[in-house]
Amino acid sequence: MARIKDMTSGNPVKLILLFALPVLAGNMLQQLYSLVDSLIIGQLLGVRSLTAVSASGWLDWAVLSVPMGLAQGYSIHASQCYGGKQYAELKRTVAQSYLISAAATVALELTSQMLLRPVLTWMNSPAETIGLTENYLRIIYAGLPVVMCLNVFSGFLHALGNSRTPLLALACSTAVNIALDWWFVGSLGLGTNGGAYATVIAQVVSASICLAAVLKIQVLRPQRSDYRPDRRVIRKLTRLGFPIVFQHLIISLGGLVLQGVVNAFGFVFMAGYNAASRLQGLVEIAGSSLGNAAGTFTGQNLGAGRMDRIKLGLWRSAQIAFLLALVVGGLMILLGKPILSLFIRDEAALAEQVLAIGYDFLRVMAAGLPMLYLLFIYRTTLQGLGDTMMPMASGFLELVLRIGAALLLPALLGYWGVYLAEIAAWVGAGVFLIIACYHRLHTLINATEKKI
Repeated sequence: MARIKDMTSGNPVKLILLFALPVLAGNMLQQLYSLVDSLIIGQLLGVRSLTAVSASGWLDWAVLSVPMGLAQGYSIHASQCYGGKQYAELKRTVAQSYLISAAATVALELTSQMLLRPVLTWMNSPAETIGLTENYLRIIYAGLPVVMCLNVFSGFLHALGNSRTPLLALACSTAVNIALDWWFVGSLGLGTNGGAYATVIAQVVSASICLAAVLKIQVLRPQRSDYRPDRRVIRKLTRLGFPIVFQHLIISLGGLVLQGVVNAFGFVFMAGYNAASRLQGLVEIAGSSLGNAAGTFTGQNLGAGRMDRIKLGLWRSAQIAFLLALVVGGLMILLGKPILSLFIRDEAALAEQVLAIGYDFLRVMAAGLPMLYLLFIYRTTLQGLGDTMMPMASGFLELVLRIGAALLLPALLGYWGVYLAEIAAWVGAGVFLIIACYHRLHTLINATEKKI
């Protein structure tokens, strides 16, 4: 049987860290193969191809975040059912999740393929890169069914405290992706499209491993009757999942507008900014992994009615997140320039300009990491408490701050105004989520005490 973990008893810090470490390792592997994509493309194909792939970042995330958001919603309810020992409800949740996911995948595939070119044009994508970016994303979007399966299966495993199997899946897919990158891009000469093909095939490997683990867990194996559409469960899952999806899409919209502002500064600035953006996922993973663990811990303990453990787990998670952010930020300042230089290979003068712009953005990003890491903790804790509306509202706030800063600050500060737009969004959303999380927690604690 696949390893699962009850997080409603035992030392909260130990449980959260033991859950977070495999998630962290898995996220690092995921970022590794993203970075290897960039490294191989940058070294073998040059700055133009690297910029085309990097420019796909926000559009890629906007579409793929829909499966991620739905899976997070399913996972929240699944963790609460598991913590409360409601196994029949858990099986119905799994079956209804599959139905929702199938319908969402069809709609998302059609929409993303139709709107891709118009959105790239709206984003001021330069003529040098727009064709490469479009072809790359069409291949990535073709793999949406696989991405949906991967997120749903790994989400259920996480809900039951199993973060090791998703780690194994990512390790295998990373090895496959790296090998195929070298073969498709280097040996077969498929260009940037080769990187996209490698990514989709690697995701198939990862999804297959997670599916095999899910099938071994009895409480995640629905009966035939569980697949009959259940309005109550569907409403519950959509009420949890859709706000997270909208939150991701709102954040993505702000990112797309910001990318449009970046593109308007010209190819050189776009190349430097996007090169640094490829490292953003790497510097975020410690905070997002810890947040993932805090959310699962909260969901299980809410199902068990252990508000005292939720409060302690939240406080310890926030402390650890802040310290981690300082360490990761310091490493980025010290090592950011040599790491960036690995991705940039072109004529010497151009490469130096691109590197300088990228490193400036990395330094600003490092300064904002403490608030970003706290944002991850409080957002996932709120979701674990069953509140997905406030995180969605924080997404609106991020949208306003990111777009407002991106449109106003460059007129005053030039390039630095673009860098600070991202940090302004983190700070505003982070403060909002901290206040909302403690308000929600105190409300639930008071309600529990009144029942007693």
